[in-house]
Amino acid sequence: MTDVQQGVEDLATLLGCPVLVEDPQHHPLWWSTQGDVDDVRMRSILLRQPPPAAAALVSRLRLPDAPGPVRTPALPELDMAERWCVPLRSGRDLIGYLWLLDPDGRVGEEDLEPVRRCAAVVADALARTRPTKETREKRRDHLLARLMAGPDAAAARELVELEGLSPAATVAVSTPAAAGGWPLPGGFSAHTDPSAIGARTSGRPVPIVELAVAVDRASKTDRAIRAGALLPAPTWDALGAWHLVVAAPPEVTPGLVHPGAEVLAEQKRPDLMVTARCVLDNGGDVTASAEQLHIHRTTLYYRLERIEALTGVNLRLAPGRDALQLALQLAAYRAAG
Repeated sequence: MTDVQQGVEDLATLLGCPVLVEDPQHHPLWWSTQGDVDDVRMRSILLRQPPPAAAALVSRLRLPDAPGPVRTPALPELDMAERWCVPLRSGRDLIGYLWLLDPDGRVGEEDLEPVRRCAAVVADALARTRPTKETREKRRDHLLARLMAGPDAAAARELVELEGLSPAATVAVSTPAAAGGWPLPGGFSAHTDPSAIGARTSGRPVPIVELAVAVDRASKTDRAIRAGALLPAPTWDALGAWHLVVAAPPEVTPGLVHPGAEVLAEQKRPDLMVTARCVLDNGGDVTASAEQLHIHRTTLYYRLERIEALTGVNLRLAPGRDALQLALQLAAYRAAG
């Protein structure tokens, strides 16, 4: 792309100001040798990233959404001089930035036409080297598969660059798959930098490199819900005591937690186990449980007597209620797998 490099050099010579072209993640692509540079530009070129405060300025001024050149203020504490920024686009997609360092204010609005022309040439060159949508989606799916298999820093970095995300981007997972996310195998979807509104199944977002953690949390939360977990919200963060259930190792069986769970499971009909779970989940409330089970209270009292005879636990009184409830939850969770 010698024509782009020459265009950058020509613009710098014409206006007497250093010029830098970056990708959306602020990695330098082309730069001029014209004039003195400040610390922020030197850091961008040598370390391939600006200081966090400089990157934050881009977000604060909403430069990715700017329709044309924007003059940015100086940040003396970072040795960052005033400059012009031109967002580079391919259609609606942001594909980079053109920066014109101008600490002395020598370039005014009336001088920007050559800057716009150079930006158009650079944007066209970048657009021609971009992968097709199909190629990008295939590459993204490959990287997501790697991340679902476990932490993969290289895959996370490539995915961030491919999708034009911030290096600090986070991810959460929904099941069933929700609109606006990347589709994942198994009926999941991944959502980057999710808002607090409409919490995802996996709960609080995690760094992209930990996508496998988010998928695992979403899967376990979904399984708990299918096992009958009564949650204030269908998310990992709302599991409460069910965290003990989903984290139980395979060698911990329901019978180890309370033998009454296995006794109820051995009955020919599921009525007693269903009744036990309902009454325990309702805190021993007979009236609420009878209504929920659609049975007469007399029938419920009969079942409670049978359950106590089989398990040794009075579901309306301690002790043993908590252990039996946890054991029944664990049995239901294992059955829902």
